[in-house]
Amino acid sequence: MAKSKSKQSNQKTVGRYVAPEARGKVTARRPVGEDHSPRWYGWLIVALLAVGMLVIVLNYLSVLPGSVSSWYLVGGLVVMFAGFYLATRYK
Repeated sequence: MAKSKSKQSNQKTVGRYVAPEARGKVTARRPVGEDHSPRWYGWLIVALLAVGMLVIVLNYLSVLPGSVSSWYLVGGLVVMFAGFYLATRYK
């Protein structure tokens, strides 16, 4: 006598006590060290924020060449924005 195809597997696919893996409700685990940022990444964020702030402060103290210029302000803000952007990607 031939066996039916539905009885070949021992795991239940419907009912009350179905394994979570069979229902597709379990996400596969990732290795622990897979999603960490490199060690230098945090220091790069801090350096970009500090350099951007330093450029803006030195601009308003008239220490940078070319007197007070709006381009120094723009450059400092761009460098700080790059630091904030990297900070959102930090893991």
